[in-house]
Amino acid sequence: MSFHSVEKIGGTSMSNYAAVRDNIILGPGEKPVRYNRVFVVSAYGGVTNKLLEHKKTGQPGVYELFSRGVSDQGWQDALAALKQELCGINAELFRDARSLREANEFVTERLNDAQRCLTDLGRLCLHGHFALDAHLHTVREMLASIGEAHSAWNMAKLLQQDGVNACFVDLTGWRASQHMSLDERIEQAFANIDLSTQLPIATGYAHSEQGLMSTFDRGYSEMTFSRIAVLTGACEAVIHKEFHLSSADPRLVGEGNAVPIGRTNYDVADQLANLGMEAIHPKAAKGLRKHNIPLRVKNTFEPEHAGTLITSDYVSESPCVEIIAGCRGVYAIEVFDQDMAGNIDLYDREILATVKRFHGHIVSKDINANTITHYLSTNLKTVKRIRAALQERFADAEINQKKVAIVSAIGSDMQVPGMLAQTVSALAESNISVLAMHQSMRQVDMQFVIGEDDYAPAIKALHSQLVEVHDHGRAICLAC
Repeated sequence: MSFHSVEKIGGTSMSNYAAVRDNIILGPGEKPVRYNRVFVVSAYGGVTNKLLEHKKTGQPGVYELFSRGVSDQGWQDALAALKQELCGINAELFRDARSLREANEFVTERLNDAQRCLTDLGRLCLHGHFALDAHLHTVREMLASIGEAHSAWNMAKLLQQDGVNACFVDLTGWRASQHMSLDERIEQAFANIDLSTQLPIATGYAHSEQGLMSTFDRGYSEMTFSRIAVLTGACEAVIHKEFHLSSADPRLVGEGNAVPIGRTNYDVADQLANLGMEAIHPKAAKGLRKHNIPLRVKNTFEPEHAGTLITSDYVSESPCVEIIAGCRGVYAIEVFDQDMAGNIDLYDREILATVKRFHGHIVSKDINANTITHYLSTNLKTVKRIRAALQERFADAEINQKKVAIVSAIGSDMQVPGMLAQTVSALAESNISVLAMHQSMRQVDMQFVIGEDDYAPAIKALHSQLVEVHDHGRAICLAC
Protein backbone atom coordinates (compact mmCIF):
# COMPACT_ATOMS: atom_id res chain seq x y z
CA MET A 1 0.00 0.00 0.00
CA SER A 2 1.29 3.44 -0.96
CA PHE A 3 1.46 6.23 1.60
CA HIS A 4 2.46 9.11 -0.63
CA SER A 5 0.37 12.06 -1.79
CA VAL A 6 0.37 13.94 -5.07
CA GLU A 7 -0.08 17.69 -4.60
CA LYS A 8 -0.77 20.46 -7.11
CA ILE A 9 0.20 24.08 -6.49
CA GLY A 10 -1.73 26.79 -8.35
CA GLY A 11 -0.20 29.70 -10.19
CA THR A 12 -1.03 32.42 -7.66
CA SER A 13 0.48 30.34 -4.85
CA MET A 14 3.56 29.59 -6.97
CA SER A 15 4.17 33.33 -7.26
CA ASN A 16 4.89 33.39 -3.51
CA TYR A 17 7.83 31.00 -3.07
CA ALA A 18 8.36 31.75 0.62
CA ALA A 19 4.75 30.83 1.43
CA VAL A 20 4.97 27.64 -0.64
CA ARG A 21 8.22 26.61 1.05
CA ASP A 22 7.16 27.43 4.60
CA ASN A 23 3.50 26.42 4.48
CA ILE A 24 3.47 23.50 2.04
CA ILE A 25 6.92 21.97 1.59
CA LEU A 26 8.29 22.37 5.11
CA GLY A 27 5.01 22.89 6.93
CA PRO A 28 4.53 24.71 10.23
CA GLY A 29 7.32 23.59 12.54
CA GLU A 30 8.00 20.42 10.52
CA LYS A 31 11.58 19.15 10.60
CA PRO A 32 13.03 17.22 8.92
CA VAL A 33 11.44 17.61 5.49
CA ARG A 34 8.53 15.26 4.89
CA TYR A 35 9.06 13.25 1.72
CA ASN A 36 6.66 10.72 0.12
CA ARG A 37 5.04 13.60 -1.73
CA VAL A 38 4.97 14.54 -5.41
CA PHE A 39 4.37 18.17 -6.41
CA VAL A 40 2.83 19.20 -9.71
CA VAL A 41 3.15 22.93 -10.34
CA SER A 42 1.40 25.49 -12.50
CA ALA A 43 3.10 28.38 -14.25
CA TYR A 44 3.51 31.57 -12.22
CA GLY A 45 0.34 33.66 -12.02
CA GLY A 46 -0.50 35.34 -15.34
CA VAL A 47 2.28 33.68 -17.38
CA THR A 48 0.06 31.23 -19.30
CA ASN A 49 -2.27 34.11 -20.18
CA LYS A 50 0.68 35.83 -21.87
CA LEU A 51 1.85 32.66 -23.59
CA LEU A 52 -1.62 31.86 -24.97
CA GLU A 53 -4.40 34.38 -24.31
CA HIS A 54 -6.04 35.81 -21.21
CA LYS A 55 -8.39 33.15 -19.87
CA LYS A 56 -11.15 35.62 -18.94
CA THR A 57 -10.78 38.67 -21.15
CA GLY A 58 -9.45 36.97 -24.28
CA GLN A 59 -6.58 39.49 -24.57
CA PRO A 60 -4.13 37.91 -27.02
CA GLY A 61 -0.88 36.35 -25.93
CA VAL A 62 1.95 34.97 -28.06
CA TYR A 63 -0.11 32.05 -29.40
CA GLU A 64 -3.18 34.11 -30.31
CA LEU A 65 -1.04 36.74 -32.05
CA PHE A 66 0.87 34.08 -33.99
CA SER A 67 -2.34 32.31 -35.04
CA ARG A 68 -3.68 35.55 -36.56
CA GLY A 69 -0.86 35.80 -39.07
CA VAL A 70 2.68 34.42 -39.19
CA SER A 71 4.06 37.55 -40.84
CA ASP A 72 2.77 39.75 -38.02
CA GLN A 73 5.51 41.24 -35.85
CA GLY A 74 3.13 41.26 -32.87
CA TRP A 75 3.87 37.75 -31.60
CA GLN A 76 7.62 38.39 -31.66
CA ASP A 77 7.22 41.58 -29.65
CA ALA A 78 4.99 39.71 -27.15
CA LEU A 79 7.57 36.93 -26.84
CA ALA A 80 10.39 39.43 -26.24
CA ALA A 81 8.32 41.17 -23.55
CA LEU A 82 7.55 37.81 -21.93
CA LYS A 83 11.24 36.91 -21.90
CA GLN A 84 11.96 40.09 -19.95
CA GLU A 85 9.15 39.33 -17.52
CA LEU A 86 10.27 35.75 -16.84
CA CYS A 87 13.86 36.86 -16.27
CA GLY A 88 12.45 39.53 -13.95
CA ILE A 89 10.69 36.81 -11.94
CA ASN A 90 14.01 34.95 -11.75
CA ALA A 91 15.76 38.07 -10.47
CA GLU A 92 13.30 38.28 -7.58
CA LEU A 93 13.81 34.62 -6.64
CA PHE A 94 17.56 34.05 -7.08
CA ARG A 95 19.87 36.34 -5.15
CA ASP A 96 23.26 34.90 -6.11
CA ALA A 97 24.62 35.62 -9.57
CA ARG A 98 25.40 32.00 -10.51
CA SER A 99 21.92 30.67 -9.74
CA LEU A 100 20.29 33.62 -11.50
CA ARG A 101 22.41 33.02 -14.58
CA GLU A 102 21.45 29.32 -14.64
CA ALA A 103 17.75 30.14 -14.23
CA ASN A 104 17.84 32.71 -17.02
CA GLU A 105 19.75 30.34 -19.30
CA PHE A 106 17.14 27.61 -18.77
CA VAL A 107 14.08 29.68 -19.61
CA THR A 108 15.80 31.73 -22.31
CA GLU A 109 16.86 28.56 -24.11
CA ARG A 110 13.23 27.38 -24.23
CA LEU A 111 11.94 30.75 -25.38
CA ASN A 112 14.62 30.99 -28.09
CA ASP A 113 13.81 27.46 -29.25
CA ALA A 114 10.14 28.40 -29.46
CA GLN A 115 10.92 31.56 -31.41
CA ARG A 116 13.00 29.62 -33.95
CA CYS A 117 10.24 27.03 -34.34
CA LEU A 118 7.57 29.68 -34.92
CA THR A 119 9.76 31.62 -37.34
CA ASP A 120 10.55 28.47 -39.35
CA LEU A 121 6.90 27.42 -39.33
CA GLY A 122 5.92 30.86 -40.53
CA ARG A 123 8.29 30.61 -43.50
CA LEU A 124 7.05 27.12 -44.29
CA CYS A 125 3.40 28.19 -44.24
CA LEU A 126 4.07 30.95 -46.76
CA HIS A 127 4.32 28.07 -49.25
CA GLY A 128 0.93 27.14 -50.64
CA HIS A 129 1.24 23.45 -49.76
CA PHE A 130 1.40 24.06 -46.00
CA ALA A 131 -1.51 25.39 -43.94
CA LEU A 132 -0.91 27.10 -40.60
CA ASP A 133 -4.16 25.78 -39.10
CA ALA A 134 -2.83 22.22 -39.32
CA HIS A 135 -0.02 23.08 -36.88
CA LEU A 136 -1.73 25.40 -34.37
CA HIS A 137 -2.53 22.69 -31.81
CA THR A 138 1.17 21.77 -31.67
CA VAL A 139 2.17 25.44 -31.36
CA ARG A 140 -0.30 25.95 -28.50
CA GLU A 141 1.04 22.96 -26.59
CA MET A 142 4.67 23.96 -27.12
CA LEU A 143 4.09 27.49 -25.83
CA ALA A 144 1.98 26.36 -22.86
CA SER A 145 4.72 23.98 -21.70
CA ILE A 146 7.23 26.82 -21.22
CA GLY A 147 5.35 28.32 -18.26
CA GLU A 148 5.29 25.13 -16.22
CA ALA A 149 8.87 24.21 -17.11
CA HIS A 150 10.00 27.62 -15.88
CA SER A 151 8.22 27.43 -12.52
CA ALA A 152 9.06 23.76 -11.87
CA TRP A 153 12.77 24.19 -12.64
CA ASN A 154 12.94 27.28 -10.43
CA MET A 155 11.16 25.62 -7.53
CA ALA A 156 13.36 22.51 -7.62
CA LYS A 157 16.49 24.68 -7.68
CA LEU A 158 15.31 26.95 -4.87
CA LEU A 159 14.36 24.00 -2.67
CA GLN A 160 17.77 22.43 -3.25
CA GLN A 161 19.35 25.66 -2.03
CA ASP A 162 17.12 25.43 1.06
CA GLY A 163 18.34 21.94 1.92
CA VAL A 164 15.55 19.87 0.34
CA ASN A 165 16.43 16.93 -1.92
CA ALA A 166 14.14 18.13 -4.70
CA CYS A 167 14.35 16.98 -8.31
CA PHE A 168 12.98 18.59 -11.46
CA VAL A 169 10.67 16.22 -13.37
CA ASP A 170 10.27 17.53 -16.91
CA LEU A 171 7.17 16.02 -18.53
CA THR A 172 7.05 18.55 -21.38
CA GLY A 173 8.78 16.31 -23.90
CA TRP A 174 11.03 19.21 -24.93
CA ARG A 175 13.40 17.96 -27.65
CA ALA A 176 12.18 14.40 -26.98
CA SER A 177 13.24 11.87 -29.59
CA GLN A 178 9.92 9.99 -29.62
CA HIS A 179 6.25 10.53 -28.94
CA MET A 180 4.48 8.52 -26.27
CA SER A 181 1.19 8.41 -24.43
CA LEU A 182 0.59 10.49 -21.31
CA ASP A 183 0.71 7.42 -19.07
CA GLU A 184 3.95 6.20 -20.64
CA ARG A 185 5.60 9.59 -20.19
CA ILE A 186 4.63 9.73 -16.51
CA GLU A 187 5.67 6.14 -15.81
CA GLN A 188 9.02 6.67 -17.52
CA ALA A 189 9.69 9.90 -15.63
CA PHE A 190 8.95 8.38 -12.20
CA ALA A 191 10.50 4.96 -12.77
CA ASN A 192 13.77 5.73 -10.97
CA ILE A 193 12.59 8.24 -8.36
CA ASP A 194 12.71 7.18 -4.70
CA LEU A 195 9.81 9.03 -3.12
CA SER A 196 11.07 8.26 0.38
CA THR A 197 14.21 10.35 -0.16
CA GLN A 198 13.42 12.64 -3.11
CA LEU A 199 10.84 15.36 -3.59
CA PRO A 200 9.79 15.47 -7.26
CA ILE A 201 8.70 18.82 -8.68
CA ALA A 202 6.85 17.96 -11.90
CA THR A 203 5.66 20.23 -14.69
CA GLY A 204 1.89 20.73 -14.83
CA TYR A 205 2.08 20.32 -18.59
CA ALA A 206 2.87 16.83 -19.90
CA HIS A 207 3.39 16.15 -23.59
CA SER A 208 1.60 13.19 -25.12
CA GLU A 209 1.00 11.95 -28.63
CA GLN A 210 -2.74 12.57 -28.21
CA GLY A 211 -2.24 16.16 -27.03
CA LEU A 212 -3.64 17.24 -23.67
CA MET A 213 -4.82 20.66 -24.76
CA SER A 214 -7.01 19.40 -27.58
CA THR A 215 -9.21 17.79 -24.90
CA PHE A 216 -8.59 19.78 -21.71
CA ASP A 217 -7.28 23.12 -22.99
CA ARG A 218 -6.32 25.19 -19.92
CA GLY A 219 -7.27 22.30 -17.58
CA TYR A 220 -4.26 20.28 -18.73
CA SER A 221 -2.31 20.64 -15.47
CA GLU A 222 -5.18 19.05 -13.53
CA MET A 223 -5.15 16.05 -15.86
CA THR A 224 -1.39 15.66 -15.40
CA PHE A 225 -1.89 15.88 -11.63
CA SER A 226 -4.70 13.30 -11.72
CA ARG A 227 -2.82 10.77 -13.86
CA ILE A 228 0.30 11.02 -11.68
CA ALA A 229 -1.86 10.32 -8.62
CA VAL A 230 -3.50 7.32 -10.30
CA LEU A 231 -0.37 5.83 -11.87
CA THR A 232 1.77 6.17 -8.75
CA GLY A 233 -1.01 4.84 -6.50
CA ALA A 234 -1.32 7.91 -4.29
CA CYS A 235 -3.32 7.67 -1.07
CA GLU A 236 -4.49 11.29 -1.44
CA ALA A 237 -4.49 14.08 -4.01
CA VAL A 238 -4.13 17.64 -2.74
CA ILE A 239 -4.66 20.97 -4.49
CA HIS A 240 -3.12 24.06 -2.87
CA LYS A 241 -4.86 27.31 -3.77
CA GLU A 242 -4.66 30.88 -2.54
CA PHE A 243 -8.09 30.52 -0.96
CA HIS A 244 -10.32 27.91 0.67
CA LEU A 245 -13.06 26.12 -1.22
CA SER A 246 -15.63 28.23 0.60
CA SER A 247 -19.38 28.66 0.86
CA ALA A 248 -19.10 31.73 -1.40
CA ASP A 249 -16.55 34.19 -2.72
CA PRO A 250 -15.32 36.06 0.41
CA ARG A 251 -14.85 39.20 -1.69
CA LEU A 252 -18.60 39.27 -2.30
CA VAL A 253 -20.07 38.08 0.99
CA GLY A 254 -17.29 39.20 3.34
CA GLU A 255 -14.44 37.16 4.78
CA GLY A 256 -16.24 36.89 8.10
CA ASN A 257 -19.30 35.34 6.46
CA ALA A 258 -17.72 32.86 4.03
CA VAL A 259 -16.81 29.51 5.58
CA PRO A 260 -14.79 26.56 4.19
CA ILE A 261 -16.98 23.70 2.98
CA GLY A 262 -14.90 21.05 4.77
CA ARG A 263 -16.45 17.97 3.14
CA THR A 264 -18.25 17.40 -0.16
CA ASN A 265 -18.31 14.99 -3.10
CA TYR A 266 -17.19 14.84 -6.71
CA ASP A 267 -20.73 15.57 -7.93
CA VAL A 268 -20.56 19.00 -6.31
CA ALA A 269 -17.08 19.51 -7.79
CA ASP A 270 -18.56 18.88 -11.25
CA GLN A 271 -21.24 21.53 -10.71
CA LEU A 272 -18.56 24.05 -9.71
CA ALA A 273 -16.51 23.19 -12.79
CA ASN A 274 -19.52 23.81 -15.00
CA LEU A 275 -19.70 27.36 -13.60
CA GLY A 276 -16.00 27.92 -14.26
CA MET A 277 -15.06 27.71 -10.56
CA GLU A 278 -13.50 24.32 -10.73
CA ALA A 279 -11.83 22.63 -7.84
CA ILE A 280 -10.70 20.20 -10.54
CA HIS A 281 -11.54 19.48 -14.18
CA PRO A 282 -14.36 16.86 -14.33
CA LYS A 283 -12.35 14.49 -16.52
CA ALA A 284 -9.39 14.74 -14.16
CA ALA A 285 -11.70 14.09 -11.22
CA LYS A 286 -13.04 10.98 -12.97
CA GLY A 287 -9.73 9.15 -12.59
CA LEU A 288 -9.44 10.01 -8.91
CA ARG A 289 -13.04 8.98 -8.29
CA LYS A 290 -12.64 5.69 -10.17
CA HIS A 291 -9.58 4.74 -8.10
CA ASN A 292 -11.06 5.94 -4.79
CA ILE A 293 -8.42 8.64 -4.32
CA PRO A 294 -9.78 11.44 -2.12
CA LEU A 295 -9.07 15.01 -3.19
CA ARG A 296 -8.24 17.68 -0.62
CA VAL A 297 -8.35 21.41 -1.43
CA LYS A 298 -6.19 23.48 0.94
CA ASN A 299 -5.42 27.16 1.44
CA THR A 300 -1.70 27.80 0.96
CA PHE A 301 -1.81 30.67 3.44
CA GLU A 302 -3.66 28.79 6.19
CA PRO A 303 -1.69 25.52 6.40
CA GLU A 304 -3.03 24.41 9.78
CA HIS A 305 -6.58 24.18 8.37
CA ALA A 306 -7.52 20.71 7.04
CA GLY A 307 -9.20 22.28 4.01
CA THR A 308 -12.01 20.57 2.12
CA LEU A 309 -12.00 16.83 1.48
CA ILE A 310 -13.78 15.64 -1.68
CA THR A 311 -14.74 11.96 -1.91
CA SER A 312 -17.10 9.85 -4.01
CA ASP A 313 -19.44 8.73 -1.26
CA TYR A 314 -19.87 11.82 0.94
CA VAL A 315 -23.41 13.08 1.54
CA SER A 316 -24.12 15.71 4.19
CA GLU A 317 -25.68 14.32 7.38
CA SER A 318 -28.64 16.64 6.96
CA PRO A 319 -29.72 18.31 3.70
CA CYS A 320 -28.16 21.74 3.25
CA VAL A 321 -26.63 24.21 0.82
CA GLU A 322 -22.84 23.96 0.83
CA ILE A 323 -21.88 26.70 -1.61
CA ILE A 324 -23.34 29.67 -3.45
CA ALA A 325 -21.52 30.11 -6.74
CA GLY A 326 -22.11 31.52 -10.19
CA CYS A 327 -20.67 33.23 -13.21
CA ARG A 328 -20.93 36.63 -14.83
CA GLY A 329 -20.58 37.40 -18.52
CA VAL A 330 -22.93 34.64 -19.65
CA TYR A 331 -24.65 35.07 -23.00
CA ALA A 332 -28.15 33.71 -23.54
CA ILE A 333 -28.72 32.75 -27.20
CA GLU A 334 -32.42 32.20 -27.80
CA VAL A 335 -33.64 30.47 -30.96
CA PHE A 336 -37.40 30.78 -31.55
CA ASP A 337 -39.05 29.09 -34.52
CA GLN A 338 -42.65 27.92 -34.78
CA ASP A 339 -41.48 25.10 -37.07
CA MET A 340 -39.53 23.77 -34.11
CA ALA A 341 -42.67 22.30 -32.50
CA GLY A 342 -42.52 18.55 -33.03
CA ASN A 343 -38.96 18.76 -34.40
CA ILE A 344 -37.13 20.03 -31.35
CA ASP A 345 -34.60 17.17 -31.43
CA LEU A 346 -33.47 18.16 -34.93
CA TYR A 347 -33.04 21.81 -33.97
CA ASP A 348 -31.26 20.92 -30.75
CA ARG A 349 -28.71 18.71 -32.51
CA GLU A 350 -27.86 21.42 -35.03
CA ILE A 351 -27.62 24.17 -32.43
CA LEU A 352 -25.37 22.02 -30.23
CA ALA A 353 -23.14 21.20 -33.21
CA THR A 354 -22.78 24.91 -34.00
CA VAL A 355 -21.91 25.80 -30.40
CA LYS A 356 -19.34 23.00 -30.34
CA ARG A 357 -17.81 24.13 -33.64
CA PHE A 358 -17.03 27.53 -32.12
CA HIS A 359 -15.93 26.06 -28.76
CA GLY A 360 -18.68 27.73 -26.72
CA HIS A 361 -19.05 26.44 -23.17
CA ILE A 362 -22.66 25.64 -22.27
CA VAL A 363 -23.53 26.42 -18.66
CA SER A 364 -27.23 25.64 -18.94
CA LYS A 365 -30.13 25.49 -21.40
CA ASP A 366 -33.94 25.93 -21.63
CA ILE A 367 -36.29 24.13 -23.97
CA ASN A 368 -39.99 24.54 -24.62
CA ALA A 369 -42.22 23.69 -27.60
CA ASN A 370 -40.75 26.22 -30.01
CA THR A 371 -37.74 27.82 -28.28
CA ILE A 372 -34.28 26.65 -27.27
CA THR A 373 -32.05 28.94 -25.18
CA HIS A 374 -28.43 28.14 -24.46
CA TYR A 375 -26.49 29.99 -21.77
CA LEU A 376 -22.88 30.24 -22.89
CA SER A 377 -19.82 31.25 -20.90
CA THR A 378 -17.70 32.69 -23.68
CA ASN A 379 -16.68 36.02 -25.23
CA LEU A 380 -18.82 38.30 -27.39
CA LYS A 381 -16.78 37.55 -30.52
CA THR A 382 -17.62 33.85 -30.26
CA VAL A 383 -21.28 34.59 -29.51
CA LYS A 384 -21.56 36.70 -32.66
CA ARG A 385 -20.04 33.91 -34.74
CA ILE A 386 -22.43 31.34 -33.28
CA ARG A 387 -25.42 33.60 -33.81
CA ALA A 388 -24.47 34.32 -37.42
CA ALA A 389 -24.05 30.62 -38.17
CA LEU A 390 -27.41 29.81 -36.59
CA GLN A 391 -29.15 32.61 -38.49
CA GLU A 392 -27.72 31.26 -41.73
CA ARG A 393 -28.91 27.74 -40.90
CA PHE A 394 -32.35 28.75 -39.59
CA ALA A 395 -33.27 31.65 -41.85
CA ASP A 396 -36.86 31.90 -40.60
CA ALA A 397 -35.98 31.70 -36.91
CA GLU A 398 -35.95 34.65 -34.54
CA ILE A 399 -32.57 34.63 -32.77
CA ASN A 400 -31.86 36.89 -29.82
CA GLN A 401 -28.93 37.26 -27.47
CA LYS A 402 -28.73 38.78 -24.01
CA LYS A 403 -25.92 39.16 -21.51
CA VAL A 404 -26.91 37.68 -18.15
CA ALA A 405 -25.47 36.11 -15.03
CA ILE A 406 -26.11 32.77 -13.36
CA VAL A 407 -26.12 32.11 -9.62
CA SER A 408 -26.42 28.65 -8.16
CA ALA A 409 -27.03 27.02 -4.79
CA ILE A 410 -25.10 23.73 -4.63
CA GLY A 411 -24.89 20.90 -2.08
CA SER A 412 -24.34 17.15 -1.84
CA ASP A 413 -27.96 16.78 -0.65
CA MET A 414 -30.50 19.58 -1.02
CA GLN A 415 -33.71 17.58 -0.70
CA VAL A 416 -35.35 20.06 1.62
CA PRO A 417 -39.07 20.76 1.05
CA GLY A 418 -39.61 24.41 0.30
CA MET A 419 -35.94 25.22 -0.42
CA LEU A 420 -36.70 26.37 -3.98
CA ALA A 421 -39.43 28.69 -2.70
CA GLN A 422 -37.10 29.97 0.05
CA THR A 423 -34.40 30.70 -2.51
CA VAL A 424 -36.71 32.54 -4.89
CA SER A 425 -38.07 34.55 -1.95
CA ALA A 426 -34.54 35.56 -0.93
CA LEU A 427 -33.95 36.97 -4.42
CA ALA A 428 -37.35 38.69 -4.50
CA GLU A 429 -36.71 40.36 -1.14
CA SER A 430 -33.57 41.88 -2.67
CA ASN A 431 -35.63 43.11 -5.63
CA ILE A 432 -33.89 40.72 -8.04
CA SER A 433 -35.91 39.42 -10.99
CA VAL A 434 -35.42 35.78 -11.98
CA LEU A 435 -35.24 35.43 -15.78
CA ALA A 436 -35.10 31.62 -15.73
CA MET A 437 -34.43 28.87 -13.22
CA HIS A 438 -33.48 25.20 -13.22
CA GLN A 439 -33.50 22.42 -10.64
CA SER A 440 -32.53 18.85 -11.47
CA MET A 441 -33.94 15.66 -9.98
CA ARG A 442 -30.51 14.89 -8.50
CA GLN A 443 -31.14 17.66 -5.97
CA VAL A 444 -27.54 18.87 -5.98
CA ASP A 445 -28.03 22.32 -7.47
CA MET A 446 -30.49 25.09 -8.31
CA GLN A 447 -29.61 27.65 -10.99
CA PHE A 448 -31.07 31.12 -11.43
CA VAL A 449 -30.59 33.28 -14.51
CA ILE A 450 -30.60 36.96 -13.56
CA GLY A 451 -29.51 40.32 -14.94
CA GLU A 452 -25.75 40.76 -14.95
CA ASP A 453 -25.92 43.79 -12.64
CA ASP A 454 -27.74 41.68 -10.05
CA TYR A 455 -24.94 39.12 -9.74
CA ALA A 456 -23.23 40.36 -6.55
CA PRO A 457 -26.49 41.21 -4.71
CA ALA A 458 -27.87 37.77 -5.63
CA ILE A 459 -24.82 35.95 -4.25
CA LYS A 460 -25.09 37.95 -1.02
CA ALA A 461 -28.85 37.37 -0.70
CA LEU A 462 -28.64 33.60 -1.23
CA HIS A 463 -25.63 33.19 1.03
CA SER A 464 -27.33 35.17 3.78
CA GLN A 465 -30.55 33.14 3.64
CA LEU A 466 -29.15 29.66 2.94
CA VAL A 467 -25.73 29.57 4.63
CA GLU A 468 -25.20 32.37 7.14
CA VAL A 469 -28.35 31.51 9.08
CA HIS A 470 -26.49 28.40 10.26
CA ASP A 471 -23.55 28.73 12.66
CA HIS A 472 -21.03 26.52 10.86
CA GLY A 473 -17.87 27.56 12.74
CA ARG A 474 -14.58 26.67 11.02
CA ALA A 475 -16.26 24.63 8.29
CA ILE A 476 -19.69 23.44 7.20
CA CYS A 477 -18.41 19.92 7.88
CA LEU A 478 -14.92 19.54 9.37
CA ALA A 479 -12.54 17.55 7.16
CA CYS A 480 -10.59 14.75 8.75
